[in-house]
Amino acid sequence: MRVAVTGATGFVGRHVAELLLRRGHGVRFLARRSGGVSTSLVERGAEVVRGRLEDVPALHALARGADAVVHLVGIIAETGTASFSAVHVQGTKRLLEAAGTAGARQFIHMSALGARPDPDATRYHRTKFQAEDLVRASGIRAAIFRPSLINGPENIPVRALARLHKWAPVIPVFGPADFPLQPVWIDDLALAFALAVERGDSGTFELGGPDVLTFAEFVRGIGEAVGHPRPLIHVPLAGVRALARLLDPLGSWAPITSEQLQMLVEGAVTPANALSSVFGIAPLGFREGLSRMFPKNQTRG
Repeated sequence: MRVAVTGATGFVGRHVAELLLRRGHGVRFLARRSGGVSTSLVERGAEVVRGRLEDVPALHALARGADAVVHLVGIIAETGTASFSAVHVQGTKRLLEAAGTAGARQFIHMSALGARPDPDATRYHRTKFQAEDLVRASGIRAAIFRPSLINGPENIPVRALARLHKWAPVIPVFGPADFPLQPVWIDDLALAFALAVERGDSGTFELGGPDVLTFAEFVRGIGEAVGHPRPLIHVPLAGVRALARLLDPLGSWAPITSEQLQMLVEGAVTPANALSSVFGIAPLGFREGLSRMFPKNQTRG
């Protein structure tokens, strides 16, 4: 099949695009005009279209002749003109229009666990839900994925926590740190995308790993994986919220924003995990994933 992919130079997108290529599909991906291009994708025969989600001609060139369109672009903090609405909503709308004009038979869209229209939801989650509504109303057969926290070698927060465990005497965590997480391994998520492309799945699917753990357990697990587990110190949540509000103007440069903190406190788990029940994937556990990321530091026992 011919598959058009946005976000192929990012964390999730690179894994999805490379897996599609390994499974024999033709891949065309969107890359910024001033940005780098994944050499591994090009070497495997992927075609590059230079442009952004605001570039309508580039989107039409991307979708032209594609059997399926996989949309993976998203932001976790706003910077300049890259607002949640501009990227998640308007960008998705333009890509759907290009996919419809090109006659694509399938649209696979990455949303997020927790996406909803509620007024008390973060702008991230509200705009993700608005994009979902556009996908559902497009008339194109569509699969919408809502993954939990994605674990993998390029996960920046996991890498940062690993460095902290190596060099800091204690690790600060937020409040009681009992917020539930259900990390999903990147290769399992990529396989679900590939299967949806090949099988023509439609519907909304929540995806998580096999383990539900608290944020404290998540942080401790990383320390154990790198062989330097440190004690946790619980910082009052009110103080962290105040600090996050001060950091909000920094956008993507902030270590944590108010909205990111709210999403963390809300947790990200799903009892309706489609990874196994729909896609037949035996998901990799959180600690097994960490052992792949830090193979030289596996603890015994």
